[in-house]
Amino acid sequence: MDDFTTVELTLDDDEVVQCGILTILEANDKEYIALLPLTEDGEPNEEGDVFLYRYIEEEGKEPDLENIEDDEEYEIVADLFDEWLDTQEFEEGEEE
Repeated sequence: MDDFTTVELTLDDDEVVQCGILTILEANDKEYIALLPLTEDGEPNEEGDVFLYRYIEEEGKEPDLENIEDDEEYEIVADLFDEWLDTQEFEEGEEE
């Protein structure tokens, strides 16, 4: 996780947070992005929450993020992220 792309995220309270892109997931023909807030030093904030958003990328336009308002949709994405996270931990264990 040392090399990942970062994005600047503006929260609802206008706080600006630098985040690393963990992964882009797909469910029900939609894409979602998992973002991990970074510390002031640009290091992953292991203690922080992971932000999940709907990810929309249209040709010729900047990617856009949308809040996931529907609880059921959010649960599907959160479960998918947990599964992805489990595979990452498994792969790290194989490397040791």
